Amino acid sequence: MCGIIGIIGSSEVAPIIVEGLKRLEYRGYDSAGIATINDHSIERRRAKGKLSNLSTLLKEKPLPGKTGIGHTRWATHGAPTETNAHPHATNRVAVVHNGIIENFQELRTELTASGRVLTSDTDTEVIVHIIDMYLTRGLSPQDATASALKRLEGAFALGIIFNSDESLMIGARRGSPLALGIGDNEMFLGSDAMALAPLTDLIIYLEDGDWAVLSNKNYVIYGQEAEKVQREVRQTEFTQAAVEKGGYKHFMLKEIWEQPQVIGDTLNALINPHTRAVNIPDLGFDLKSLTKLTLIACGTSYYACLVAKYWLEQVARIPVEVDIASEFRYRQGIMAEGGAALFVSQSGETIDTLAALRYARSYNQKILSIVNVPESAIARESDAVLQTYAGPEIGVASTKAFTTQLTVLACLTLALAHVRGEINNDERGRLVGALTEVPARIVEILNHNKYLSEIAASIAVARDVLYLGRGVSYPIALEGALKLKEISYIHAEGYAAGEMKHGPIALIDEEVPVVVVCPSDPLIDKTISNVQEVMARGGKVIFFSDATGTARLGSGAKHKLVLPFVDPFVSPILYAIPVQLLAYHVACLKGTDIDQPRNLAKSVTVE
Repeated sequence: MCGIIGIIGSSEVAPIIVEGLKRLEYRGYDSAGIATINDHSIERRRAKGKLSNLSTLLKEKPLPGKTGIGHTRWATHGAPTETNAHPHATNRVAVVHNGIIENFQELRTELTASGRVLTSDTDTEVIVHIIDMYLTRGLSPQDATASALKRLEGAFALGIIFNSDESLMIGARRGSPLALGIGDNEMFLGSDAMALAPLTDLIIYLEDGDWAVLSNKNYVIYGQEAEKVQREVRQTEFTQAAVEKGGYKHFMLKEIWEQPQVIGDTLNALINPHTRAVNIPDLGFDLKSLTKLTLIACGTSYYACLVAKYWLEQVARIPVEVDIASEFRYRQGIMAEGGAALFVSQSGETIDTLAALRYARSYNQKILSIVNVPESAIARESDAVLQTYAGPEIGVASTKAFTTQLTVLACLTLALAHVRGEINNDERGRLVGALTEVPARIVEILNHNKYLSEIAASIAVARDVLYLGRGVSYPIALEGALKLKEISYIHAEGYAAGEMKHGPIALIDEEVPVVVVCPSDPLIDKTISNVQEVMARGGKVIFFSDATGTARLGSGAKHKLVLPFVDPFVSPILYAIPVQLLAYHVACLKGTDIDQPRNLAKSVTVE
């Protein structure tokens, strides 16, 4: 996750930008940089490492200018070097960027073929050169940006300045958050209101697809079709809780909407966009010789492991066992010689998971972990750590931590499969390509938010709800049921669709909503057959599928949500989003405490 701030000010902006970056440093501290416009020239200062290094550089080499953009970075595309640090620039334009550009490689090839020289390993640099290319054709900065945005695929937030006009700044967002701040003859951009709070209390949260043209005195916001739009100006309260929610009603909703960004950040950390290879850290042992992998976690993280079992066995062809951390060591399981144990935890402090790790260690297992907090106890006691880049997750019900865990597990699967000779370069490239499409496809799903809020009314009155899925969709059904239980307090259960005839179908009547997770995959016809059995008994079916799946089902469902078609390999990540939003909207209708549901805590540190 990266942090962005931009200022069109009435005084020197570099020191103010540094202070804003300090408030965003939790988003990344591998490098930082600032660019300003000074006498129609773009000047930059960039430094590897923590923000203090940039502060030291600015003392040695002050950066003049009353208009500027700043960035604090997690190293994703490219190593944490000064060359890869933002802002990226040509003589005419400078850009800071948060997110992932899916068609980065195609754009880079086009640019280099035209004679342009790109000096970094980042996807951001192609944005700079695409805009510059349009500027050289005589387009205005606004028109050049509008043309460039049409070329970009993926999820991103951008801050852009131009040497030709020091009173001009452009911001744009697609999937990743971006806010405008209104000052007294000053305007601001920021990744969130945290960065802008000391500068102004008047904030505008750009909606998805918006881009804004700022001067020091006014702003114009354009929507996805380049039409002028009005967005609400909010007066923020100077409390940490209000600022961190970023204008959302609940932390959970904010974190659901952050998923395109954080999944993109996680992918950037693990995938080489040039080769479409998966780059995981040295695990300290030979992956080819691995005899078995044991996955251990609690709650939502456990369901991520259940998805990974399908992936690892089907794609990497390695034996996998999945266990609940609180049960694992008490059954005194036998752990195979030459095996490894993988522990998944958002906080990295879950006591049951940590105890299971120590049990596995006593059996001489290699210890891997997937955590969101690299300084955590589980990370410290692991032989190797694969980090998720979800950022702070405040809502107790996990959302973005879950999907970034799935993202890391998918990347691990592809790395294992390739090194073990189960997939070739072409197949790995195809599946990596499917993964890089995920942030943009999630943005499409988020656009169904209003319809999901309408569907929620069908569930809010229910006493019991069933969730069905097959294959990799079965754990998503389990996760959907858990989310509904956690925050709405409605009893819900997830089942493998093929198991309905073995007992649960007795629960079906016209009062029981049945949520079906059914992407177009090799099991779709069998799942639809199970759904027909439910509908024949009066079940109130809510069907999540793509256009192919909904067409195959035909009529009879109470609600059908048409989702984007994706490769079946990545469908669990995509289909997690609607079950999260559905639970959220049901809880809103029920009036429960969504961010702090009763009897629950974010990190379980007692057994």
